Amino acid sequence: MSFVISGDIHGTLDIGKLIKFFGEREGKYSKEDYLIICGDVGVCGFSAQNEAETRKILRNLPVTTLFIDGNHENFEQLNSYAVEEWNGGKVHFIESDIIHLMRGQVYNIDGTTFFTFGGAYSIDKMYRTEGISWFPEEIPTKKEYEEGFNNLEKVDFKVDYIFSHTAPREVAASMGYGELSDDEIELRQYLQRIADFTEFDAWYFGHFHEDTEVEDMFYCLYDDVVAL
Repeated sequence: MSFVISGDIHGTLDIGKLIKFFGEREGKYSKEDYLIICGDVGVCGFSAQNEAETRKILRNLPVTTLFIDGNHENFEQLNSYAVEEWNGGKVHFIESDIIHLMRGQVYNIDGTTFFTFGGAYSIDKMYRTEGISWFPEEIPTKKEYEEGFNNLEKVDFKVDYIFSHTAPREVAASMGYGELSDDEIELRQYLQRIADFTEFDAWYFGHFHEDTEVEDMFYCLYDDVVAL
């Protein structure tokens, strides 16, 4: 069993990196291996045609796709799926091999543990339409914040990996990104608190559309696809 990590794919817009990655490694992976996408996925998207094509491509990859939500998702559709439990955490089964890893969950897959926390602030929301191309659910709720901290407390704040869409406050600042809203400050500060309290080997995130390593522990992914 293997894990492959990717940043945003934005539906079909940036999915070519996955096609290329697995195409160059034909026969190496199976559905018992996992691709984890760090948000802005588009399997519940803003265009039915683009959504269908995105799902088709992911479905035909040789791996099982796991993803956290970003800020550019159709949250009304995403949250319409039944909440189920899978490997210790809550999920939405979009399809049998396309699975949404919900916010604040700890999963254990054959001894590999990881914590997930999606969501981020959309700097372009003024150009989008609420309920169609932008949803307030992009920002986590107090309940999701509390559930995440409580779930980490149950495992003594120790996991192998952390996957989020945006970054902890100090990591984002070191990359040159300041906050533009109170919601963004709260989310990044929450993730910073997780980073400060939790023992982990590596933290992967997307959102910023660049490939950057911070302190040999935090990894922002966009064009790069990483095999653990």
